[in-house]
Amino acid sequence: DGFSERGGHPVEKKSMMQWMMRITAYADRLLQSLNELDWPEPLKDMQRNWIGKSYGAELDFQVVGHEVKIRVFTTRIDTIYGVTYMAIAPESELVDRLTTPEQKETVDAYVAQAKNRSERERMSEVKRVSGEFTGAYCINPYNGEQIPIYVADYVLAGYGTGAVMAVPGHDERDHRFAKYAAIKEGKDENHYIKQVIEGPDVTIEAFPGKGGTIINSDFLSGLEMNEAIQKAIAFAEAKGIGTAKVNFRMRDAIFARQRYWGEPIPVYFKDGTPFLLPSEDLPLILPEVDAYLPTEDGEPPLGRAKDWHTTAGYSLEKSTMPGWAGSSWYFYRYMDAQNDAAFASKESLDYWQDVDLYIGGSEHATGHLLYARFWSKFLFDRGYTPKEEPFKKLVNQGMIQGRSNFVYRIPGTNTFVSHGLHAAHQATPMHVDVSLVNNDILDLEAFRKWRSDLADATFILEDGLYRCGAEVEKMSKSKYNVVTPDDIIENYGADCLRMYEMFLGPLEQSKPWNTNGIDGVFKFLRKFWRLAVDEEGQLKLNQDEPVKAELKVLHQTLRKVEDDIEKLSLNTSVSTFMIAVNELNALKCTKQAILEPLTIALSPFAPHMAAELWEKIGHSDSVLDQPYPQWKEEYLKEDEIEYPVAINGKMRFKMAFAADASTQHIEENVRGAEQLSKWLEGKAIKKVIVVPGRMINVVL
Repeated sequence: DGFSERGGHPVEKKSMMQWMMRITAYADRLLQSLNELDWPEPLKDMQRNWIGKSYGAELDFQVVGHEVKIRVFTTRIDTIYGVTYMAIAPESELVDRLTTPEQKETVDAYVAQAKNRSERERMSEVKRVSGEFTGAYCINPYNGEQIPIYVADYVLAGYGTGAVMAVPGHDERDHRFAKYAAIKEGKDENHYIKQVIEGPDVTIEAFPGKGGTIINSDFLSGLEMNEAIQKAIAFAEAKGIGTAKVNFRMRDAIFARQRYWGEPIPVYFKDGTPFLLPSEDLPLILPEVDAYLPTEDGEPPLGRAKDWHTTAGYSLEKSTMPGWAGSSWYFYRYMDAQNDAAFASKESLDYWQDVDLYIGGSEHATGHLLYARFWSKFLFDRGYTPKEEPFKKLVNQGMIQGRSNFVYRIPGTNTFVSHGLHAAHQATPMHVDVSLVNNDILDLEAFRKWRSDLADATFILEDGLYRCGAEVEKMSKSKYNVVTPDDIIENYGADCLRMYEMFLGPLEQSKPWNTNGIDGVFKFLRKFWRLAVDEEGQLKLNQDEPVKAELKVLHQTLRKVEDDIEKLSLNTSVSTFMIAVNELNALKCTKQAILEPLTIALSPFAPHMAAELWEKIGHSDSVLDQPYPQWKEEYLKEDEIEYPVAINGKMRFKMAFAADASTQHIEENVRGAEQLSKWLEGKAIKKVIVVPGRMINVVL
């Protein structure tokens, strides 16, 4: 409402010259090439909606008593006969030209207030209604009716033409404003509402009626929406009052920030006209300033620099570039980071071309990811790069959520009740730092030392322990559930942290961070190490030839992990390693021929331990440079299959047969099996059904 959030001081927005990147020139290409990307559909839909391509028409409304026409863009020209007022944005240059002297004071006050509200506020606060009548009217070019012109902040200057032909009967925001305006003017609340699409009563609420039948609309009446749109556009073009038009919601991206940190914009001003600095004066380096604050008259921090001008004395641009100036193209620099002559050589760019796999959050969909695509298309068009899309495949990782813990205080005391007893004492929950909790058990002394007001805390325990409550929430300092990786690494090591993050669940899903299960990964790593190294730290691997069972474990693991990595199913890869280690322990396997390839396979998951074990084995090169071990099908074949044996469809026992045993051999052995006799109860066997490799069913 024109006052600062802190201090309640009056706020006046000051217009500043802004540099823009003309991303709108690439709008259609950015939209069309989304279809070729291996990206998640929800993320692509976010970009599609942000670009916002819409098909419609532009129409001209003649202002009564002025040589001025108001041009509007509409996707629903089929509702033209339902237009009852015109609304223009507070920022529109038409406001001053059209406002009558009688309305000027009221309109000026409204515009001053509206300009202090951001577009984001105006778009999000859909139920807030405000506006003022300008005193002017325009003509509906289809029926000749005079309609009032309002200034209203729900109209945005940057979308379409900054003017809206309002159809309150069939648009929700127009409907709310129509009732507001009518009541304000002392008219019936439905004065501005007309129904032009067959359907429910629009005086109660707006009816969009997409696909509906047009009514009360002269030559459009009786037509369906799409047919009416085409006929209405044809009429406009024939009469010279409008034309078909494609519009985009996306606007040009501001490329200037009024702050110190950022790349200086290499521009100087001569008589108010901007000029680019010549190449020989680059790079332009940030100057020293006495404070990273705006000047007293509101200029950016660079306005504080003493010598921020060219050698000829011309003033340099005081804004700096935004963060996306670098984040839009950094991946190209990675291709040739030491090159002093160009951001990357042609040879490097032709070799690397684009990013094979990008893993990142969907929160960057309409920022970094869209800007990077725009930047890449521009560089491609200029002939600098071989690909116009930067990221070939993209995966959205899920958010790691926090697992909060709670203690329960008896009101008015410093006594805390264990979770299972808190209801009986009507104790109230209080967030506690998760670092003070292990497996939901509170460290009482650490809790007392946590805050000075808790030093004399007393506790009502369960079985001698204080059990905390728990809840999955977003990680936040205020909830004391932020996990510091340094603490985990200190206690368990970086490899354990790394593998546990993978083990939490599928990459794309959000999952709660819960250190209660980290011990399992820690034990696995120790078990793997102990297969090769004894308690004195000596290598205990031998050179014996592996037996068939050991080779089967190895090659099953290699195949499954390779397949999981390709699918980015990293949590199941960790499970596979755990199973393999348990099986090798049971086999008492300490053979180098088995554990050496397993170490290579494990190295992307636990690089520190794998590197140390690789060195202990006697290798001087890096384990990370080794090719992934090849699994062989011959070691994966089953020699024996264990069949579940069912009697009348109910499983009763199991029998093992050679993998190549014939159906006849299996049936004969089942009929003579001792396990079967106790289930017969004197009944005869009618038939034995054998499903090869799967199951056996005995029918009595």
